[in-house]
Amino acid sequence: MSPAIIIIVVLMGYPFLDSIRISLLNYNLLTPGDIYFNHFQNYLKLFQDKELSMVIWNSVKWVFCVVSLQFVLGFTIAMILNTKFFGKGIYQAVTFLPWAVSGFLIGLIFKFIFNQDGGILNTVLISLHLISEPISWLGTEKYSMAGPIAAMVWYGIPFFGIMILAALQSISTDILEAAGIDGANGVQLFFMIIIPLVKPTIVMTLLLRVIWVFNSPDVIYVMTNGGPANTSNILPLYVFNQAFYTLDFGYGAAVGILMMFILAVYAVIYLHITRYESTGENE
Repeated sequence: MSPAIIIIVVLMGYPFLDSIRISLLNYNLLTPGDIYFNHFQNYLKLFQDKELSMVIWNSVKWVFCVVSLQFVLGFTIAMILNTKFFGKGIYQAVTFLPWAVSGFLIGLIFKFIFNQDGGILNTVLISLHLISEPISWLGTEKYSMAGPIAAMVWYGIPFFGIMILAALQSISTDILEAAGIDGANGVQLFFMIIIPLVKPTIVMTLLLRVIWVFNSPDVIYVMTNGGPANTSNILPLYVFNQAFYTLDFGYGAAVGILMMFILAVYAVIYLHITRYESTGENE
């Protein structure tokens, strides 16, 4: 066990402890000669930061909208791919293609789509007479999150599709045939047979995807950089801006610790509510 423990301590334990140490310092590179231990001032600043409450709320909306749409669309695609039809291999390859694309490249693609001047979306909407003039999707507070959410949903659908498809293909056809013989219709098969059997996969993929989406600011950084007026800003991007734009590493580290605490609480509550430990007992 020693090699594994050493790797965990070096690669995970030390950065985590060092982040806590930095969060307790007055550590601003604009004043490199004035670095000192300031107790919990950075954490007290969290409660006084008016922008932070907006950023946290944006993070909640970001995760909820992205993950819920990814799950529904990914599950639908998995159900379709679990059947036999002509050209299934080509369709499956195209469906899973976004997973191989860089998040920054996806941000650039969707930034062009949602661009006010010459963007594909405005061009299509104007040609259909749904709008009379171009809309500044990425520069208007009301719509600033729409573009990044659409991009991230497109990006993450293959994850759910791949994972749930693998779970569906592991279900024995004997079980489904026996349920059909007993008179179960399609709806009953789905909710009483399929969902319970793939529940472990659903629970774990939702847990992982929420954490990944919560910690994925790349698409937002490329498309809006958190603007305008922080209306599309989320916690990971806020940490980045605090550390590398304002150069306040102490406060940035404190916000990073807050992020970790939020995700840890979410994981504990989520696993307790979903009863993940007992999801495979009835299989």
